[in-house]
Amino acid sequence: FRLPLCFILLHFTLVKCDITDGNAEHLKREHSLMKPYQGVGSSPSSQWDFSGSTLVTSSYVRLTPDERSKQGSIWNTVPVYLKDWEMHVQYKIHGSGKKNLHGDGIAIWYTKERLHPGPVFGNQDKFVGLALFVDTFRNDLHGMDRSFPYISAMVNNGSLPYNHGNDGRNSELGGCSSEIRNKDHDTYLAIRYSKGRLTVMIDIDDKNEWKECIDIGGVRLPTGYYFGASAATGDLSDNHDIISMKMYQLMVEHTPDEDSLDWTKIEPSVSLLKSPKDNIDDPTGNFRSTPLTGWKVFLLLLCALLGIVVCGVVGAVVFQKRQERNRRFY
Repeated sequence: FRLPLCFILLHFTLVKCDITDGNAEHLKREHSLMKPYQGVGSSPSSQWDFSGSTLVTSSYVRLTPDERSKQGSIWNTVPVYLKDWEMHVQYKIHGSGKKNLHGDGIAIWYTKERLHPGPVFGNQDKFVGLALFVDTFRNDLHGMDRSFPYISAMVNNGSLPYNHGNDGRNSELGGCSSEIRNKDHDTYLAIRYSKGRLTVMIDIDDKNEWKECIDIGGVRLPTGYYFGASAATGDLSDNHDIISMKMYQLMVEHTPDEDSLDWTKIEPSVSLLKSPKDNIDDPTGNFRSTPLTGWKVFLLLLCALLGIVVCGVVGAVVFQKRQERNRRFY
């Protein structure tokens, strides 16, 4: 049983705490997918719908079997009108493929449209909203600075394509490597959006302990979008299973100006140092604005101090030469 998490800065120490008590008032059942998966189907009263190769059993929702060229997805039929939320996903990726001979992965979506199969882990390209990719296969053989499986996030307003050739580096906001395949236990991830901050935590060791994977400020996401999950296989394959998706409402106060906004009209965006389109040739894919860490502050102060010293020396030399020049006229 996992409760939503929050982080508070207390006496300059990062402290983990529960932002809700996990009661039913905070668990939004209309946006949650849990065993025995009641309300899943194509009937008008269903809260979850699925497509493609998805198979719903009493124990899991299998988006793809361990077979080639499969796509499957499952989507919440109820739009989310929460300003602050946290989604917990319990999932399992497993198969008969050996190391580097498996694929392709799972994606968790919060998007404007739903049930649009496509080339991005079983969903459409140039989507509008948020995507979290659990990518299990390396396409970019030049990007050896990271190991796979790799978890990454992307925010899109419909203008950016996902580049499979470089594993989405040019549009990635952040990510982490995570050994999640063929575990004897289920794996978990938590996606939290609150007051413009996107945080992704993972638990792959079944220790009921969250580890930070992604933490990004300046994220703008609207309300009224849909949650979903999709997966795809190509020449290589895996079983991609969703065990549960639990949505929690976060009890957060907003300013009067924030409350007066029409959150359904917000365009998905992220405050970046530069546009993702300008970062296509950046091999690191790390273009997001990050806070200054201790060593960055030290280097900045050191450069400023050196600049002051250099200016002082130059000024003293110039002043001395002027004094000598003035003496010649007496």
